[in-house]
Amino acid sequence: MKLHHSTAEIYVPDGQPVAAALKRITHLGIGAHQDDLEFMAFHGILESYLSQTKWFGGVTCTNGAGSARAGKFKKFSDEQMMAVRRREQNQAAKLGGYGVMIQLDYPSSAVKSATDAALKNDLKKILAATKPEIIYTHNLADKHDTHIGVVVAALQAMRELPRAQRPKKVIGCEVWRNLDWLADEQKVLMDVSGRDKLAAKLNGVFASQIAGGKRYDLATLGRRSANATFFESHATDAAAQLIFGMDLTPLVSAEPLDIAEFALDFIDQFRADVHSKLNRRLGKI
Repeated sequence: MKLHHSTAEIYVPDGQPVAAALKRITHLGIGAHQDDLEFMAFHGILESYLSQTKWFGGVTCTNGAGSARAGKFKKFSDEQMMAVRRREQNQAAKLGGYGVMIQLDYPSSAVKSATDAALKNDLKKILAATKPEIIYTHNLADKHDTHIGVVVAALQAMRELPRAQRPKKVIGCEVWRNLDWLADEQKVLMDVSGRDKLAAKLNGVFASQIAGGKRYDLATLGRRSANATFFESHATDAAAQLIFGMDLTPLVSAEPLDIAEFALDFIDQFRADVHSKLNRRLGKI
């Protein structure tokens, strides 16, 4: 599989041939940065962990050059930081038992470009080689521009595949904006309870970010715990750790829908719900 950047890397933690490793993937995570997969796609990692029939594959699109750095990493050059972040991502893949880990090595500027089709084309090649059943990627309301660039490229790549090769389920996940605002019936609920130690180990791999004062490891587990507790106000908690997702499947399984309008429809429904609750209390309904 020839990828756009010669510096792109395909790492197979268990040493299987690349073609075989790609073919076995059932759950594929497509994230912007090193560590995004562990934060947002932990459900897919767990689904495949120690399984002989399910395999998680990871795709990280950017090169890590723009990473924040502090502490012992404060004086690292972009090249040094890129090398550190790549090693950390591969370490997470080994720890999590991923079937394959692909790092595409794009600068963020290319990912955010509306005219550069290279990332979409790389993702299309990866999707054709893996044919996953489920894809985890960023949600359409994420506030990080690079995350939006990745989810749009991923959706465009999926839509260009023959219909029979498209995934059965596509989930937009939480990173730089949570999804508690979605109506409960719209949330994709991903229960990841009981695996806090594995989650903490995976999140803790990314020392280059944690050392800079960004406690992503604590924040990620805290968000999942908050999701579980605040999901239902009139019942005891059914889960201890819960990830919310946005169902993006209609964007690749039906006739082409406008991606922006699809996202705005969720927001319009949220606005209508808030409006209705306030109007009832104000006696306007």
